[in-house]
Amino acid sequence: MTIQANEPNISSKLAEGTAEKPATIAPDAARVDPEDAPVGRLRRIGRTFGSMPILVKLSSFWLFLVVFGAIYAKLDVSVFDGALPLQDPNVQTNGFNPDTLEFGTGEPIEGSSWDHWLGTDAIARDTFARIVHGAWVSLVVASIAAAFGVIVGGFLGSLVGFVRGRTETIIMSMVDVILAFPALVLLLALVSIFEVRSLLVISLVIGFLSIPAYSRVARANSLAVSQREFVAAARAIGTKPRTILFKEVIPNVLPTVLAYAMVAAAFVIVVEGSLSFLGLSVQLPQSTWGNMINQARRDIKLNVSQVLWPSLALTITVLSLNQVGDWFQQRSAVRSSAL
Repeated sequence: MTIQANEPNISSKLAEGTAEKPATIAPDAARVDPEDAPVGRLRRIGRTFGSMPILVKLSSFWLFLVVFGAIYAKLDVSVFDGALPLQDPNVQTNGFNPDTLEFGTGEPIEGSSWDHWLGTDAIARDTFARIVHGAWVSLVVASIAAAFGVIVGGFLGSLVGFVRGRTETIIMSMVDVILAFPALVLLLALVSIFEVRSLLVISLVIGFLSIPAYSRVARANSLAVSQREFVAAARAIGTKPRTILFKEVIPNVLPTVLAYAMVAAAFVIVVEGSLSFLGLSVQLPQSTWGNMINQARRDIKLNVSQVLWPSLALTITVLSLNQVGDWFQQRSAVRSSAL
């Protein structure tokens, strides 16, 4: 009888407990993943940088210096009107100064000194300042060409790899036609046709010629991603093909395309340097690494360093982009295999 008398109390307490429990437990939507917090993101970035080989770390540091120097030089000219501590790359240090009414004390083809860290060229212009300003040209050309290739070429490659059929045949035929022409010859022809050697035109032309390579890389990855289980599941539940393309295929193709863009940027910088060396890039007196090498080669017997410094800047930048790009490609390959 005692047990029967207490049973209603026990059941009522259990009912009260179940009624109170949802009020005390926070919903899952309110929980914050520590990895999504700003501190978690910084930790992920730190782990990523720590996992880099030493050569990749040094390459990343050099690329940071190049980008910082290029932006610094551009701000010095465009915003601060030469007020920042960087010499004007076009001023002849032995020329007449209208402010002091005197000639400068600089010397042509001068060696390294406190005033000119990397010496001067044949008309007494500061070599270090010209290299830093030349980095801006390489940065702009590589960035615009990479953006053009990733957006246009990456989208076209992802599209044809997903939809296949006649669309793939038409687009890839056009890509093959562009690839059939020698890139440098076609680039020279386009530059000659436009007859405008501005930095924007050079960048867009090189970006247009980069589309086929990006399209092929994106297509190869899109073909693989389109066969994955999550894409098949999205099709099975009736998801629109456009939604699958933009939410499933392209996000998984993009990391590989971005990793390839690092390697392709190195090739773009070499192409721009070749055009500058031939006098077909941006107009003088704007400094680029290519035209610096071209101008200094005539005085190579007097001072080889004036050819050496811009050549080293070009070589180390290309090597650094290749090292960092290869490392990111390896990481994207591991990520793709884990999907």
